[in-house]
Amino acid sequence: MSGDLEVSALAINVTIPEELRWTDTRRGQEFRLTTLNVRLLPDGHLAVKAYGRPVDGGRRAYVSFPVPDEPALAALVAEAAGKAGRLWAAHRGLDRPRA
Repeated sequence: MSGDLEVSALAINVTIPEELRWTDTRRGQEFRLTTLNVRLLPDGHLAVKAYGRPVDGGRRAYVSFPVPDEPALAALVAEAAGKAGRLWAAHRGLDRPRA
C-alpha cells in the first residue's frame, strides 16, 4: 500500500516569537503578524505565509501575508520544519480511547 499512498498536505503552524513579529497593512488596515503556516511542497521545498489580526482589535478575519526575506525568519522556519520532522518521525501511533 505505501507505494500508492498519497499524502496531500504536510503543514505546521508556528508561533512567531515576540521579538520577530511585525506589522503589515492591507486595505488601509494594520495587522500584527503572529503565526507562520509552513507547508512542505511535493518537491521538498518549503512555502510559508504569515497570519495575523488587526492591530486595532476586534474579531475580524485572520489574514495571510507574505513573509519578509529576513534571515531570522528563515532560520525560524527551518528550525520549525526540522522539529516537526523529528516529532512526526517519533510518533507513537493513534491515541485510541481506552474503555
